Amino acid sequence: MSFRFFYIFCAKFFETMNIQQLEYIVALDDHRHFVEAAESCHITQPTLTMQVKKLEDEIGVQIFNRAKKPIEPTPAGEEIIIRARQILREIAELRNFVSNEQKSIEGEFRLGIIPTLAPYLIPRFLPQFVKDNPKTHLHIEEIESEQLLKALHNDRIDLGLMVTPAEERQIREIPLFYEPFLFYAPYDHPYMHNELIDDKSLDPAKVLVLTEGHCFRNQTLDICGKNRQNNNAFGFFYESGSIEALKSMVKKGIGYTLVPELSVDPLTDKPFVRRFAEPEPVREVSIVVHQNFTRELLVEKLKEAILDNLPDNFKKTKSFKKIKWR
Repeated sequence: MSFRFFYIFCAKFFETMNIQQLEYIVALDDHRHFVEAAESCHITQPTLTMQVKKLEDEIGVQIFNRAKKPIEPTPAGEEIIIRARQILREIAELRNFVSNEQKSIEGEFRLGIIPTLAPYLIPRFLPQFVKDNPKTHLHIEEIESEQLLKALHNDRIDLGLMVTPAEERQIREIPLFYEPFLFYAPYDHPYMHNELIDDKSLDPAKVLVLTEGHCFRNQTLDICGKNRQNNNAFGFFYESGSIEALKSMVKKGIGYTLVPELSVDPLTDKPFVRRFAEPEPVREVSIVVHQNFTRELLVEKLKEAILDNLPDNFKKTKSFKKIKWR
């Protein structure tokens, strides 16, 4: 077969071929009999005959000489079958590689996590994850929600921990748990006399919030009311990138804020915290990956380490309402 002919053939062949057709012509070469080849492929003989003829017509090359008994490949057909076998071997190796990759979590992986989760969740799950997976190295980076999603799309990170639903195309979400929002206020705040807080009674003018870019900010404003007027009730405007900074302001008697439950220190924060009445407002925390991500075992191991180290009350069924950030 000349190089020019083979080049033209390949151009036509790869436009039309599929893996099944390659399997059919290889089976027919092995058995040299349509009925036996069809049986080995678990299809009917007419289907095999039709598919082989269809491929020959589409590429413009006769692969088998049907006048011979038993049938034989044509000279061009022999070359095609040799290459078909090579392709099928490569496909089998690729499938084996992917299968092994899915079962392996050795190596380095890049994990993005939003700032309102990182300081409270990482110390809980990371020691167990490292102990259980000694051949896995996580490179962890704090990233705000929108940037985390972009990093997944751009393959800058392998997986993320963030608040969902993000409802992003090509991103798969694996929900882990629902974290309650808690009311955080000074000792003398009138609501601190209540055992439970009614979120409909909150004053949006007095809430301290995170800076723009944090999904927790959007959720806080959704709960407290969006008619916030730049802290005019205090005579100044203040926003922060840190939940701990907001807590410090509140402890000094300035306004109130909402905090995620994992951020609450039982020793220092308990006097400033009240739960909301049911249905409690919560945020959904999930692992997020690109839809083409194949390391399912890594996802399962990460999920296992996180769920094993959550507070017991997170595992109890409650009446809640999920607060979206988008």
